[in-house]
Formats: sequence, structure tokens, C-alpha cells
Amino acid sequence: MDSDGWFKRIEELVMLHSPSGVEGEMTRFLLAEFERLGVEVTVDLADNVIAKIPGKEGSGAIAITAHKDEIGAIVKRIKPQGRLEVARLGGSFPWVYGEGVVDILGDRRTISGILSFGSRHVSHESPQKVQQETKPVEWEKVWIETKLTQEQLQEAGVRPGTRVVVGKHRKRAMRLHDYIASYTLDNKASVAILLALAERVKEPPIDVYLVASAKEEVGAMGALYFSQHHRLEALIALEICPLAPEYPIADGVAPVLLSQDSYGLYDEGLNQELQQAAETAQIPIQRAILSGFGSDASIAMKLGHVARGACLGFPTQNTHGYEIAHLGAIGNCLEILVSYVSSIQPYV
Repeated sequence: MDSDGWFKRIEELVMLHSPSGVEGEMTRFLLAEFERLGVEVTVDLADNVIAKIPGKEGSGAIAITAHKDEIGAIVKRIKPQGRLEVARLGGSFPWVYGEGVVDILGDRRTISGILSFGSRHVSHESPQKVQQETKPVEWEKVWIETKLTQEQLQEAGVRPGTRVVVGKHRKRAMRLHDYIASYTLDNKASVAILLALAERVKEPPIDVYLVASAKEEVGAMGALYFSQHHRLEALIALEICPLAPEYPIADGVAPVLLSQDSYGLYDEGLNQELQQAAETAQIPIQRAILSGFGSDASIAMKLGHVARGACLGFPTQNTHGYEIAHLGAIGNCLEILVSYVSSIQPYV
């Protein structure tokens, strides 16, 4: 797939709402796509979408995961005038989204609201004044304006626990030469890699599970359920990789292989195998350790669900915000995994 193909596929995926735990739009889309590709696909009790590519040898299995959920907010309370008080869902910050349209995913209907921070023309008597001078805006100080009554919100199925995400029209991806920019590249771009793997990988040596995992942003819940119920020889998580001054990561086409994150070490043997796969495919690769970061693989390793885990990512600016990533780096993650899967040997 060339850059235009990657952009078109990811553009399609980022438009699908999938806040943690309410991921139905993504689930339905992925089921249809995997079925169209002729790949065996199921949804488990944790809402993971699992595509299985049977191995020729019939013994052993690996999993490659990309989480299908996104960050956002969750309704805490509905006030009498129809204002919604909300809390974070995953690693979201209101100042990243700014004031503007959000979609409120009611049980019966999606409605629009305005994420609101209060007026700027205020004195020190106003609680908003501190946000102009010393502190970033926090979820506790913002609200969503709906201009609906409590009865109208109830009719739409809006309640405590309802998920809120940035408005769909604000999610539309933008092309910056060889880069894509959008909300929720974390981790919709990685899901695009899973779909491309389903097209490219045929008759691998051992079973390969392609898992669009659920509820990763709130504790890797889906991946933990999956890894607890399947015996895996390795789990490789596809992820974004933050560009920041403290990390030795260069922007561009070279994917990143992690050695460690906040949850612990990744498996060095598996990393060496992925490094060799990159060399075989003649693709440059970067190595890094990260803080303030975790993946399906590192969390599953920490809890003893898998013995060998790795995380392969593409360099990304503005992570958990309006993200920017090189389309070539996303494509190179695919090529590394195709190279790896084609040569994998059962673990003895």
C-alpha cells in the first residue's frame, strides 16, 4: 500500500467513534473488513475483535495487537440546566481539545454539545481567571453545554457513564505531504496495520492472531482477557511512539522498537528477532525506552500472561492530541511484521 492508500484507510478509521468500552462502530467495521478479506474472525466476551490466520505447522501461536479504543471523557453528573459534568476517560486533557463540539454517545441517540471553559472577560472573582494566568484547564473546571432539558437528555439515553468524544467533523484527517494528522491515530493507524497484515499474511509457520483489543486506554483490559485465555509464544503490540526531547527518537520513516516502558522490560530475544526481520526487509529501525507509557504487551508481561512481549511503534507528534505521523513509518511497521511472521519458528 502506498502513502495514498494508507491515508485513505486511516482517514476512514479515525472517523469511527470508539471510546473505551463503547467501541461498537469500530467492532462492526472490523468484522465486516476481516470477513471481506476471507479471514476467520470472532468477537470475544471482552469485545476484542480476533482474526486468526492458521499456521501450516499447527502448533504454537503469536498475537499481534492494536487497540481499537480511543480516549475521551465520561459523564459524571447531569445538572438541572442540562449541563454535563465529565471526567477523563483514559489519558485525555480538555486543553488538548479546546472549546468546541463534542459528540455525546447516548444509549439511544448521539447528540452534540459544546465543551465549555467559561468566559475570558472575567475578574479575579471568577474561577476561570486562574486558567488565563497560571494553570491549564482541568476536567473539574469544565462542562459540556447541551441546551437540552434533563428529560430530553434522558430520552437520548444520556446518563452518568455516557461516553463523550471529540466531534466527528473535527476528527477528519489532514494530509501534510508524507504525513497524516488527526485525532486518534492512537491507535487507529495501528488497526490499519492489522488489516493490512490480514491481506498480506498467508499460511504462516504457526498460528497468528490479529487482535483489535478493547479498553486498552483504561488498563489494557481486552488484551489481558485475551492473553489469559490463549497460550501464546509471543505478543507484539502495535503502538504510537511519542516524539519528545527526552527520547532519542527521530521523526520520519523509521519505526521504533521499545526495550522498556513504565510497566517493565520487553523481551530482548523477541526484540532481536524483530530487529533481524527489519534488517531482512532493509528497513531502518530505532530503539528506545519510554516513561509514562504502556502497551498491551508490557502490561500482559507484567501480570505474567505472556512470557515474551514486544512493542513496535511509529514516531508520533502530539500524542494523545492532534497527532502527526509519517505514513512511511506506518507502512514500514507492516513490512517488518510481514518479514517476522514469514520466518517465525515455534518456541521450543
